[in-house]
Amino acid sequence: MAASVVPESDSIRRAVSLLNAMDPGRFPRLLSRLLQKLHLKAESIFSEEEEEKLQIAFSLEKQDLHLVLETISFILEQAVYHNLKPGSLQQQLQNIHLDQDKAETFASAWAAAGQDTIEKFRQRVLTPQKLETIGWQLNLQMAESVQAKLKSPQAVLELGVSDEDSKNLKKVFVEFSHQELFEFYNKLETIQAQLDSLM
Repeated sequence: MAASVVPESDSIRRAVSLLNAMDPGRFPRLLSRLLQKLHLKAESIFSEEEEEKLQIAFSLEKQDLHLVLETISFILEQAVYHNLKPGSLQQQLQNIHLDQDKAETFASAWAAAGQDTIEKFRQRVLTPQKLETIGWQLNLQMAESVQAKLKSPQAVLELGVSDEDSKNLKKVFVEFSHQELFEFYNKLETIQAQLDSLM
């Protein structure tokens, strides 16, 4: 049996339970759209309006929808990096307890568009910036109304990045609410799982 390329983690297990509950009639179209746009990492695959429609169509909260989309993308990226055959992909997904019908849908979509997707990845030119430094601070925003005593804590990450062809350090500030930071943490966990599987 091939080594697992989709490791089980808390977020993966949560996503699998959500995937298993998704409408099997609508799921293939969602999977096809993600597969078509997989190589365009810098672009949002769905607009906010489209995401709202997806939430309604699949009866998912926004946070759960994002987890599902991230996990599907992660699974497909693993298929790209390991050049998996459709049958192997299906078995990998059933090994992490994805229902057979959903695993078969992944395999069918991969059989139809996998090689084209791999070719798009090969043609993609990456010029990433390198993360040099990380800083953080907490901001506490008070409500404007004197009567309102609500406080809105915000975490601010300070990322020092540099281009490969330049030594100049540029600072990027990213502000997160509690919910946004939680979603960001889940994404980092997914990235970590992907890196671990490639080691």
